[in-house]
Amino acid sequence: MDEVIIVGGGLAGLVAAHEATKRGRRVVLIDQEGPQSLGGQAFWSLGGLFMIDTPEQRRMGIRDSRDLAEVDWMGSAQFDRPEDENPRKCAQAYLDFAAGPMRGYLHDIGLRWFPVVGWAERGGSYANGHGNSVPRFHVTWGTGTGVVAPFVKLAKEAEAEGLLRFAHRHKVTSLEVTNGRASGVKGDILADDDAVRGASTNREVVGQFDFSGESVIITSGGIGGDHDKVRTLWPTDRLGPAPKKMVAGVPDYVDGQMQQAAKDAGAGAINEDRMWHYTEGLENWDPIWPKHGIRILPGPSSMWFDANGDRMEAPCMPGFDTLSTLKRILSTGHEHSWFILTQKIIEKEFALSGSEQNPDLTNATWSGVLKERLGKGATRAVEAFKEHGKDFVVADDFDTLVEGMNKITPDVPVDGAKLKAQIEARDSQLENEFSKDAQIIAIRQARAYRGDKLIRTAKPHAILDPKNGPLIAVRLNILTRKSLGGLHTNVQGQVLRPDGMVFDGLYAAGEVAGFGGGGYHGYNALEGSFLGGCIFSGRAAGMEA
Repeated sequence: MDEVIIVGGGLAGLVAAHEATKRGRRVVLIDQEGPQSLGGQAFWSLGGLFMIDTPEQRRMGIRDSRDLAEVDWMGSAQFDRPEDENPRKCAQAYLDFAAGPMRGYLHDIGLRWFPVVGWAERGGSYANGHGNSVPRFHVTWGTGTGVVAPFVKLAKEAEAEGLLRFAHRHKVTSLEVTNGRASGVKGDILADDDAVRGASTNREVVGQFDFSGESVIITSGGIGGDHDKVRTLWPTDRLGPAPKKMVAGVPDYVDGQMQQAAKDAGAGAINEDRMWHYTEGLENWDPIWPKHGIRILPGPSSMWFDANGDRMEAPCMPGFDTLSTLKRILSTGHEHSWFILTQKIIEKEFALSGSEQNPDLTNATWSGVLKERLGKGATRAVEAFKEHGKDFVVADDFDTLVEGMNKITPDVPVDGAKLKAQIEARDSQLENEFSKDAQIIAIRQARAYRGDKLIRTAKPHAILDPKNGPLIAVRLNILTRKSLGGLHTNVQGQVLRPDGMVFDGLYAAGEVAGFGGGGYHGYNALEGSFLGGCIFSGRAAGMEA
C-alpha cells in the first residue's frame, strides 16, 4: 500500500509530493498524461509569483508590506458569501506565506527571479478596491519551466530513494471510500502516447488499476480545456452571456473530470461560478493543443476599443482590471475587441504569456534578454504573431488599417471616422504635460516606475503620427484559463463535505481547490497568485496528508 496517493502531476502535485516524501511518506503520483507532461500547466506559464516585500522589490525602489497586500487582496477578492470563510482564511495564510517564508523556501531549492518586478492587474479605481497598489509580479528565471524543474528534480530523487513512484497514463475514474474515509482510487490505464507536451493524446484503454492508500491528494487542475463546462458554470448574471467562441489557454485534458469524481464520492465544492478568463487572447498561428490561444501581456499604451469601435473607459485599460473589461466587452453582444497601437508601442510593450513565447527568459540568459527586450523591433515571438497571426492588421495609413479590420470581422464592421476621431482626441492630450485622459495619466504614472520605463512602457506619442508607424490593429479574443472556485478545503488542505465536515483522508490543492479553500482569490486574481497558490496549497496538503 502506498501511504499517499496524489492525483495530478502538475505543480501542486509535485510540491505535495516533495513535502510528503520529505516526511518519509511513500507516494504514488498519478497522471493521465505521459512523463513528457510532468509539471502540467505551470510548465507553460511565464513563471510569475506574487510575493511581498522582497529584495527584488526593494532594489527597484518598491515599498511593499503585508498590510498593503492585504488591502489589495481583500479589495480584489470581495468575499461576500457564507462559504467564503475558508477561502478568506486561506487568503490570509497565503499572505503570511508570501510576506514570510515563501521566497526563502523557493530560493533554497533553486529558484531565482528576474530583477525587474512586474506591475500586473493594476485595478484603476479605488485604493481599497481591486488591483495591485505596487509591482509584485516576480518572473522566475527560466519562466514556468524554471518553477517546475526543481520540484521535478526532487521528485526524481525521491523516486531513486524508493519513496515515490510515478503512474503515468493512469486516468482516475472514481474515488474509493471505506467507512467514510478516502481509501484509494480506481481507473483506466491508457495506451502510451509520445505526443509532444500539451498536444492531445489517445484515450485507448489497455487495462485498469486499483490503488489503495492512507490518504488521497487531488491536484488535477481546472476546467479551462472543456469550453462546454466553462459555459455551463458561466456567471451570466455577473459577467454577461458566455462567449460562443473562445480560445483555449490550456490543453484539452484540463477538463475537470477528477473534480467531478470527487464530488460524486461526497466531496463538497464551492464558488464554481468564479472564473478568471483573459480578454487579450490571440489564436495561436502555430498551435500545440486544440483552439490554442496565447495571451498578450500588454503595457498601458494601446488604445482599447470594443467590437463596435467605441473606446473603452477606465478601468478597462490594458493591464488594469480583467473582469471589468471582460464584462464590458460582452455587454456589446459581441465577443471580440480591438487594440490599436503603433510599431513603437509593440516594440516596447507587447509580451506574450508562456514559457515557449519567451525563450530569452526561459533560457535564463542575460544576453538573450538584452537582445530580445532592448534590441531593435519587438521580440521574435511577437514579430512572428504580427507576421503570421490571423488577428493582426498592419498598415501604413489609417484607412488601410480600418479596411483590414473590417475584413477580419465583416459581420461587425467599425466606422473609420468614429474610430479616428477618438484616436485624435487621445493624441491631442499629449500636447502639454497636463491631461484629463485616464490612459495618458496612467502611462505617465507607469513611466515613473523605472522598471516599466526601462522595458514595459513606451514614451507617450501620437498614434496617428506616421513617424511612429506602421499602425497596428489586433483583434482580441476571450481566452479560457483559470477556475477560481473548486473543492472546498480548510487551510490544511483537507477536503470538506457539503455539510462542512472534514472528508477523512481526502485532500486537495492547486486549481482544483480554487488554489486554496475552494477559492482564495474570491472574485479577482492579482496575478502571480496561481503558481503561488499551487505552491502554497500543495505544500500545506503534503505536510498534512
